[in-house]
Formats: sequence, structure tokens, C-alpha cells
Amino acid sequence: MRRLVGLIAFASGLFAQIPVTDPLVVAKCSGCHSKDDKGNLSRISWLRSAPEGWQQAIKRMVRLHGLTLAPDDARKIVQYLSDNHGLAPEEAKPGIYYFEKRHLDQEKFPEVVREACVSCHPYGQAMNWRRAPAEWDLLVNMHIGFFPVVEWNSFRGQPRMASMPPPPPGTDLRTPVEKAIEQMKKDFPLESKEWADWTASRRQAKLAGRWLLSASQPGKGQFTGEVSIEPGATPNEWVTRSTMTSLTSGETVTREGKSVLYSGSSWRGRSGARDSVLREVMMVSRDQGTLEGRWFWGAYDEFGFDVKLVRAEDRPTILVSSVSALRKGSTSSFKILGDQFPAGLTTQDIDLGAGVAIKRIVSQTRSAIELEVEVADKAALGPRDIAVKRSVAAGALAVYDTVDYIKVSTDTAMARLGGGSGKFAKGFAQFEAVGYNRGLDGKPNTADDIKLGPIKADWSLEEFFAILGDDDIEFVGKMDPSGLFTPNVEGPNPKRQFSRNNYGDVWAVATYRGGDAAKQKDGKPLTAKCYLIVTVPQYMRWDQPEVAQ
Repeated sequence: MRRLVGLIAFASGLFAQIPVTDPLVVAKCSGCHSKDDKGNLSRISWLRSAPEGWQQAIKRMVRLHGLTLAPDDARKIVQYLSDNHGLAPEEAKPGIYYFEKRHLDQEKFPEVVREACVSCHPYGQAMNWRRAPAEWDLLVNMHIGFFPVVEWNSFRGQPRMASMPPPPPGTDLRTPVEKAIEQMKKDFPLESKEWADWTASRRQAKLAGRWLLSASQPGKGQFTGEVSIEPGATPNEWVTRSTMTSLTSGETVTREGKSVLYSGSSWRGRSGARDSVLREVMMVSRDQGTLEGRWFWGAYDEFGFDVKLVRAEDRPTILVSSVSALRKGSTSSFKILGDQFPAGLTTQDIDLGAGVAIKRIVSQTRSAIELEVEVADKAALGPRDIAVKRSVAAGALAVYDTVDYIKVSTDTAMARLGGGSGKFAKGFAQFEAVGYNRGLDGKPNTADDIKLGPIKADWSLEEFFAILGDDDIEFVGKMDPSGLFTPNVEGPNPKRQFSRNNYGDVWAVATYRGGDAAKQKDGKPLTAKCYLIVTVPQYMRWDQPEVAQ
């Protein structure tokens, strides 16, 4: 076995490597990963990954190779490997959605990886690793060893029959896996300029202090608040206290949490009480002035906030506006939310662009300014900046005349049955309707269309007819007025044909009737649909990376 590991190390050694200098990692890993005279550990020195990737690797060593680790040692090893064999912010950002547990209608990936890789798992799994060329080849061997069926289902592709005519000259005869691995060697190399620049310039994070929070949750609207970040037990650990207030309901929630920072930019945390825990996945900007990402919860991580933290400073800062769009020819009131707004502001201190007149300041505090504004009939369509003194929120508002069409915030969604046996939780689906204006070219669904933000819609379900006599809509679950779909219980249902489970597929339908029919296009309701699959519980979970405190 050690001879095989040595051969692997020799093959990998033809390329750059990252010596392992941490005594704990050497002590716990060198029993299987041989150490050379340069301080390299076989395999490990030719890999880089996000913290979740390293935790997944450690779990594999424990489960399959008999590694024994105390929890505290495991955390220290993940920290060291993430810091020294990690990803630069520019490398981590494209694949961060995978750890934020975001729902994507369609991942973006090179077509050559579709059959060999994406047919089994999200491409985000591969995007968050960097390997020497020999390590990418060994990854293929690992798949074949652990999951032999992939060799014939995905890796080799359709075999050519003897009766087929010869392929045209120049045809690429490589197997799907050969094409995919070649692409990954090119896109995700061990050596990169981004990593070299980051390791040279990275500095100890100084995040302690007061931060301003802005967030949005589908179906619930916008939130603002503050987060206090204080040092924890180690230089990479942080203790947080957050206060978040809904702009819709006015409800305020306070949470306390702990977080870990990996590789100087990858924030992983938890906050809240035991029965209401949020997981936090965010990226810290290079100037350490902002953190952005997702805080999520739910049995399937289906609920979440899109969150941005901005370091509080001794100057006016605009976070959000209580409205996202203003209609031409209207007079309305709304609030600008932020921090350090000076007392005694006048209408001349605030600017919303040509055609939007500020009639008066209704009220003002250190964190909120309420305005009454009038939008001219001839005001230009499009996004507007909000300026308070020298603080500017770019494109924070849109001016429109009509809502020309709407979309559901996602084209596809999945919910999971549960709650019947008490063993499996439900997987919910939250929908949101978004309004759009046709833009300056007067044509809908073109590049210059103006996104108006979430709008209030009526929600319903429609049958997605897949077979004769389809009746899924009667069994899959219910949609409430806020766009929250609650699935039915799992298990055989004697009321269905063949006592089938309550699974099925339906349309989630949003209908917008408009607040002012005279201003709504044609005075007719607008509708949009999302394809919703309601399926069985996820009975087995192969891996659950949890690298936060």
C-alpha cells in the first residue's frame, strides 16, 4: 500500500506541491499519506479545496480507512487545510452557491462535463476543488472503485457498434470522462495566479465591531438590522449578536451565534436557539468592509435570507429602500433605511434623479428617513440612484409606468412529502412573484427590461398533465396566500389509484391583478407559472458538511 502511495506521490511530484507544516496534520495523516524530504504529504500536498471539501475528505478517511480523530483535532485540521490548501476568494466565489444551498434552475457548466459528471451530482462539487493533473486522473479511479456502475453509465459513453459506419475524420473519440477531466485540469489547476496573489497578500481578518445588515427573504420581503462581531476563542473564531427587523411586519428578532473564518475570506457560522438555528455561509470582501452570502434553515435548507453586512462607519450609509419601484404620475411615501443620517436634513440633501420631486421629509431618525415624493408623468423609465448627502445607493429604485409581465422567482422547484410517520420532515417551497417593465425599447423579455421587485400576487396550483386522468393536484399539498407551498404527508394513500404516495407534479401559479387597473396593461391580470415537483422524503443523506461552530 505504501509503495502505491509512493508512486502516486512521485507522479504528482512532477507538478507544484504545497508542503504540510502543521504537526497535528502530519501526526494524524502521515500514517497513510507518506512524507517526502520536502515536507509534502502524498495526495494532500497536491490538493486545494473549500472547508466543506476538506471536511468531506476527513469524513471519508474516518468511515473508510479507520482514521480516529477527536472532534477538536478534526476542527483544527480542517482549519489548517482550508487556510493553507484552500481557495482564493476569486476561486471560491463562482462555486459558493453549492455551500449556500441555493436552488438553481440550471447550473452553468461546460457541455463536456454533462455526461461524466453532472449526470450524478452538481458541478459545484467539482468546482470547489483544485488538483494537480495526476490527482484529477486519480479522482476518476476513485469513482470507479467506490461506484463501479459509473464506468458504464457515465464515463465511457455509448459504445460504438460494429455495424456503425466509421466516424468522420477529426472526430473526437475520447470517452466522456476523458473530455471532462481534460476540461477540469484546465479550469481548476493546483497552481493559479489567484491563489498565489491571495496567499501573498492575505492578512489576519479584523472583523470586530458593529456591522449594518440588509437582507431579503422570498415571500417575507426586506429586513434591516445590526450585527455585533467580537473575537472568539481563537483568531479565526467570532461571536455574533444580530438584530433583524422586518420592513413588512415590523417584527424584530435577535440571535446569538458563533462563526469560523477559513482562508481569510470564507465565513461559516451558526446563530439562533436550538430549535431555530440558522447556518451562515458568507464571503468576506478583500477590504474586509462587507460580508455577503446566505443564512438558511429548514429540513432541506429551503428557507433562507440573502444577506449583506456592511461595516458601520462614522458617515451616512444607505442600506435599502422600503419600496423598489415608483410609478410615473404618482405621489407616494416610503422610507430610506440606513445609518448615521444627520439631523436637520432638507429636501435639497436628498436626490432621486430627474423627474422625481421630493415634496417633503415626513420624518427622520439616525437610521430612517421617510419621504413623500411625486413622480412626473414624463419621468424617464429605468433604475434610479438614491443619494443622501454624499452617500449613494446605486440603482436602488426603478421608475415605471406599467407592470408589463411577471415571473415567478424560480422556474422550477421541488418540495418533499413528510410528517406522516414522524421520522421525516417536510420540505417546503416558498414562491415569490417579480414584476417587470418592458424597458426603453418597448419590447418585453429583452435585455433592457426593468426589474420592479417582488409584487403581491394571488397564488394557486394547476395540474401539470402528464398522464390521462392526472389527479396530482388533489394530493400533493396546499398553497397559502403568501406563496408558501406545504406538501402532504408521506406514505401510501389508499384514496389514490394503486395506493400511491402523495407525490406528483403541478404548476405553482402567480396571478397579479394590479393595484390600479387603469395603469395596469390592458386592465387584465398577469400570470406566471413555476413547475413544481413534489417527491418523497430524502431517506438517506450521503454527506452533510457542517464546518461551522
